[in-house]
Amino acid sequence: MSAVFESVMLVCFGLSWPLNVIKAYKAGTTKGTSLPFILLIITGYIAGITAKLISGQINYVLVVYLLNLAIVSMNVVVYFRNAALDRKHAHA
Repeated sequence: MSAVFESVMLVCFGLSWPLNVIKAYKAGTTKGTSLPFILLIITGYIAGITAKLISGQINYVLVVYLLNLAIVSMNVVVYFRNAALDRKHAHA
């Protein structure tokens, strides 16, 4: 039963990240975005994945962790894209 609740928590967190990626991409700027915050979230997901692997609890919850990690990682890609756009606009 604990895996079900853990999955619900991960899904709730995970649903917000695709929206954040889209919002950041459309904004085209790093203003209002914190790279350290995103990296902290990524670190948390990596820790959760590592805990699952170490404990041998390889189940569907691990898939949710991996999916969330992939989506949050997209935020890093968009951040650096937006940082390049910010530099381009600053020199224009």
